[in-house]
Amino acid sequence: MAVRNIIVAPYDEKWKQCFEEIAGELHTALGELALTIEHVGSTSVPGLAAKPIIDIDVVIEDESKLPDVVDALAKIGYQHEGNLGIPGREAFGYEGKTHLMEHHLYVCPVESPELRRHVSFRDYLRGHPEAVKEYSRIKEEAAQLFPHDIDGYINHKGTVIEKIYKEIGLS
Repeated sequence: MAVRNIIVAPYDEKWKQCFEEIAGELHTALGELALTIEHVGSTSVPGLAAKPIIDIDVVIEDESKLPDVVDALAKIGYQHEGNLGIPGREAFGYEGKTHLMEHHLYVCPVESPELRRHVSFRDYLRGHPEAVKEYSRIKEEAAQLFPHDIDGYINHKGTVIEKIYKEIGLS
């Protein structure tokens, strides 16, 4: 496996439009199977530095809908990868979607604790500019300290993330 540089970029207004393009394809493929399609992760927070990869949670009614979602997403080039060790969140990979910005796609039942964490974290940051500054700083620092070590990068951000989770009652 090739070693990838961990790049954290300043917030870019185009990320919202890139999300909309991906979400449009997902809406067309999934129809009413998707209750909502959420832009989560750092690219969803104005002003927040981020790895330039869009994180998306497709919200479904419950796990009984997952087989139909897997089939619908397969028709547009997504492969189901399972929960990758995180219950309540099913991951999907893809190849050949060069017309879209790089993205991570997850499918979560509406009652998923992981979905709640993603949305609560995003919404907290959207309402707390000081937290955005602190989190941006620690992410940029982590990328400099651990440019080829995703685990080191993630661990370095951990104290700020846990502080925010505690603040919103999710620790």
